[in-house]
Amino acid sequence: MAGTFKLRVVAPEGQVLREDCEFVVLPGEVGELGILRNHAPLIAGLRVGVVRYTIDSKINLMAVSGGFVEVADNVVSLLAETAEPGDTIDLKRALAAKERAEKRLSHPGGDVDLRRAEMALRKALARISAAEGGAKYH
Repeated sequence: MAGTFKLRVVAPEGQVLREDCEFVVLPGEVGELGILRNHAPLIAGLRVGVVRYTIDSKINLMAVSGGFVEVADNVVSLLAETAEPGDTIDLKRALAAKERAEKRLSHPGGDVDLRRAEMALRKALARISAAEGGAKYH
Protein backbone atom coordinates (compact mmCIF):
# COMPACT_ATOMS: atom_id res chain seq x y z
CA MET A 1 0.00 0.00 0.00
CA ALA A 2 1.38 3.40 -0.95
CA GLY A 3 1.96 5.80 1.93
CA THR A 4 1.80 3.20 4.69
CA PHE A 5 4.25 1.61 7.09
CA LYS A 6 4.09 -1.24 9.59
CA LEU A 7 3.12 -0.37 13.17
CA ARG A 8 3.92 -3.01 15.77
CA VAL A 9 2.97 -2.63 19.42
CA VAL A 10 4.31 -5.10 21.95
CA ALA A 11 3.68 -5.18 25.71
CA PRO A 12 4.79 -7.73 28.31
CA GLU A 13 1.68 -9.82 27.54
CA GLY A 14 2.67 -10.10 23.88
CA GLN A 15 1.85 -8.46 20.58
CA VAL A 16 -0.98 -5.94 20.93
CA LEU A 17 -1.09 -4.60 17.36
CA ARG A 18 0.49 -5.25 13.97
CA GLU A 19 -1.07 -3.16 11.20
CA ASP A 20 -0.20 -1.13 8.14
CA CYS A 21 -0.96 2.47 9.00
CA GLU A 22 -0.66 5.89 7.40
CA PHE A 23 0.27 8.07 10.37
CA VAL A 24 1.05 7.68 14.07
CA VAL A 25 1.42 10.21 16.88
CA LEU A 26 3.24 8.99 19.99
CA PRO A 27 3.56 10.54 23.46
CA GLY A 28 7.34 11.04 23.51
CA GLU A 29 9.29 11.92 26.65
CA VAL A 30 9.89 15.47 25.37
CA GLY A 31 6.67 15.95 23.39
CA GLU A 32 4.55 14.30 20.73
CA LEU A 33 6.26 12.46 17.89
CA GLY A 34 4.53 12.29 14.51
CA ILE A 35 5.60 9.48 12.18
CA LEU A 36 4.87 9.12 8.45
CA ARG A 37 6.21 6.69 5.85
CA ASN A 38 9.97 7.01 5.21
CA HIS A 39 10.65 8.64 8.59
CA ALA A 40 14.32 8.88 9.57
CA PRO A 41 15.59 6.18 11.93
CA LEU A 42 14.75 7.01 15.54
CA ILE A 43 14.82 5.56 19.03
CA ALA A 44 12.95 7.47 21.75
CA GLY A 45 11.40 7.05 25.17
CA LEU A 46 7.65 7.20 25.64
CA ARG A 47 5.65 8.65 28.51
CA VAL A 48 2.17 7.74 29.72
CA GLY A 49 -0.35 8.92 27.14
CA VAL A 50 -2.40 8.13 24.08
CA VAL A 51 -1.08 6.80 20.77
CA ARG A 52 -3.11 7.99 17.76
CA TYR A 53 -2.73 5.97 14.60
CA THR A 54 -4.52 6.14 11.26
CA ILE A 55 -5.58 3.08 9.27
CA ASP A 56 -7.59 3.55 6.06
CA SER A 57 -8.17 7.20 7.04
CA LYS A 58 -9.72 6.20 10.41
CA ILE A 59 -8.08 7.45 13.61
CA ASN A 60 -7.60 4.80 16.29
CA LEU A 61 -6.47 5.33 19.88
CA MET A 62 -4.42 3.29 22.32
CA ALA A 63 -3.44 4.07 25.91
CA VAL A 64 0.20 3.35 26.76
CA SER A 65 2.10 3.73 29.99
CA GLY A 66 5.62 4.36 28.85
CA GLY A 67 8.22 2.38 27.00
CA PHE A 68 10.29 2.93 23.88
CA VAL A 69 9.77 3.38 20.16
CA GLU A 70 12.10 2.45 17.33
CA VAL A 71 11.58 3.65 13.77
CA ALA A 72 13.58 1.98 10.99
CA ASP A 73 12.91 0.91 7.39
CA ASN A 74 9.21 1.84 7.48
CA VAL A 75 8.57 -0.18 10.62
CA VAL A 76 7.53 1.54 13.86
CA SER A 77 8.08 -0.78 16.82
CA LEU A 78 6.54 0.37 20.07
CA LEU A 79 7.69 -1.54 23.16
CA ALA A 80 5.25 -0.47 25.87
CA GLU A 81 4.99 -1.17 29.58
CA THR A 82 1.23 -1.46 28.98
CA ALA A 83 -0.81 -0.92 25.81
CA GLU A 84 -4.61 -0.98 25.56
CA PRO A 85 -6.60 -0.22 22.41
CA GLY A 86 -9.30 2.32 23.23
CA ASP A 87 -12.13 0.02 22.17
CA THR A 88 -11.07 -2.62 24.74
CA ILE A 89 -10.82 -0.34 27.79
CA ASP A 90 -13.38 -0.70 30.59
CA LEU A 91 -14.39 2.96 30.98
CA LYS A 92 -16.10 2.46 34.36
CA ARG A 93 -12.95 0.87 35.77
CA ALA A 94 -10.77 3.67 34.38
CA LEU A 95 -13.05 6.34 35.87
CA ALA A 96 -12.94 4.58 39.26
CA ALA A 97 -9.12 4.46 39.09
CA LYS A 98 -9.07 8.20 38.33
CA GLU A 99 -11.27 8.95 41.35
CA ARG A 100 -9.08 6.82 43.64
CA ALA A 101 -5.91 8.56 42.45
CA GLU A 102 -7.45 12.03 42.83
CA LYS A 103 -8.60 11.16 46.35
CA ARG A 104 -5.10 10.01 47.31
CA LEU A 105 -3.57 13.17 45.89
CA SER A 106 -6.07 15.50 47.59
CA HIS A 107 -5.63 13.84 51.01
CA PRO A 108 -2.00 12.82 51.21
CA GLY A 109 -1.12 10.99 54.37
CA GLY A 110 1.93 9.28 55.71
CA ASP A 111 1.15 6.07 53.82
CA VAL A 112 0.38 7.70 50.43
CA ASP A 113 3.12 7.47 47.81
CA LEU A 114 2.53 10.73 45.90
CA ARG A 115 4.63 9.74 42.89
CA ARG A 116 2.72 6.48 42.54
CA ALA A 117 -0.64 8.28 42.91
CA GLU A 118 0.36 10.84 40.24
CA MET A 119 1.36 8.02 37.88
CA ALA A 120 -1.93 6.21 38.55
CA LEU A 121 -3.81 9.41 37.71
CA ARG A 122 -1.88 9.87 34.43
CA LYS A 123 -2.57 6.26 33.43
CA ALA A 124 -6.27 6.58 34.26
CA LEU A 125 -6.55 9.81 32.25
CA ALA A 126 -4.85 8.20 29.24
CA ARG A 127 -7.15 5.16 29.45
CA ILE A 128 -10.24 7.40 29.73
CA SER A 129 -9.12 9.50 26.78
CA ALA A 130 -8.48 6.46 24.58
CA ALA A 131 -11.81 4.88 25.59
CA GLU A 132 -13.77 8.07 24.93
CA GLY A 133 -12.24 8.55 21.51
CA GLY A 134 -9.83 11.30 22.48
CA ALA A 135 -12.47 13.76 23.69
CA LYS A 136 -10.38 14.44 26.81
CA TYR A 137 -6.97 13.89 25.23
CA HIS A 138 -4.07 14.57 27.60
